Amino acid sequence: MTPKVSIIIPFYNCRYIDRAIESALHQTYKNCEVVVVDDGSTQHVDRITPYKGEITYIRKQNGGTASALNQGILHATGDYFSWLSSDDLYHPEKVKQQLQFILKHDAIISYGNYHLIDERDRTTSSSVGVGFTDKWHFLRRMISGCVINGCTVMAKIDALKAVGLFDESLFYTHDYELWLRLIPKYDFHYFPDALVFYRIHGNMGSKIHKKAIGYEINTVKRKHRKQMRKLINVITKEKRIMYKKANQS
Repeated sequence: MTPKVSIIIPFYNCRYIDRAIESALHQTYKNCEVVVVDDGSTQHVDRITPYKGEITYIRKQNGGTASALNQGILHATGDYFSWLSSDDLYHPEKVKQQLQFILKHDAIISYGNYHLIDERDRTTSSSVGVGFTDKWHFLRRMISGCVINGCTVMAKIDALKAVGLFDESLFYTHDYELWLRLIPKYDFHYFPDALVFYRIHGNMGSKIHKKAIGYEINTVKRKHRKQMRKLINVITKEKRIMYKKANQS
C-alpha cells in the first residue's frame, strides 16, 4: 500500500489561497488529501468555495498558524505531513519526489530546497535552500537560527504527535521550535530538488512582524540552547575519536 500524504494549508485572509490549493490538488502523487484550515478569516474565504468538494475544509476561531497546523494534523488521515502556506506553491512533482526520497533513505523527516517567486508567480531566484555536509554542521547552524523553510518539510505524522505538535503560544517561530524538539530524536534529511515556491510579497508576516519574530527567535534559542550544545559536543567528541583512530592506523 502506498503511503498517504496530508497536505495541510493554514489560511488567514490570504488572497493567494486558491493558487495554493490548485498546486496541492494537482500533485502527480495521487494518494494525497488536502486539508485547508481557515483560522477565522474575514477576507478571501470565497476563493476556497470552488474547491470544497475536493478538500477537507476546517474553520476555527483565530488562534495563529500553529493552532491551524495542529488542527489540520489532528484531522489528517495520512501517514505523512506536508505543510503548504496559503501564499506559496508546490511543483506538481513535489510530494511524489520527496516521498520517494524519504522512503529511499528510510527517513522520518526531511526538509528541502526551494525557489522564490513574486506576486505574479514568477520565479525570482535560483534555488535558495541550505543543505549541510553532515549533522554537526546542521546542528551548528540551527543553534543560531532556523534554516528550514517549513513548506519544504515532509514528516511522519506520528513523529510530530509524539513530541507534542506545534507550540501554539508561539505566533511566528512555532516551526523553528518544533524542529528543535525533533532534532534530538531524528535525523533531518535534506531533499535537494527545489520543488517549493516561496512567495515574497508586501503583506507577508516575516516583513510585518519582524520585531516580534526577533524576540521569539531569541526565546526559542534560549529554551533549546543547552540541549543543542549537548548534541554538538557528543558529535564533536565522536569526530575527534575517529580522527585519532584514522591517524593511528
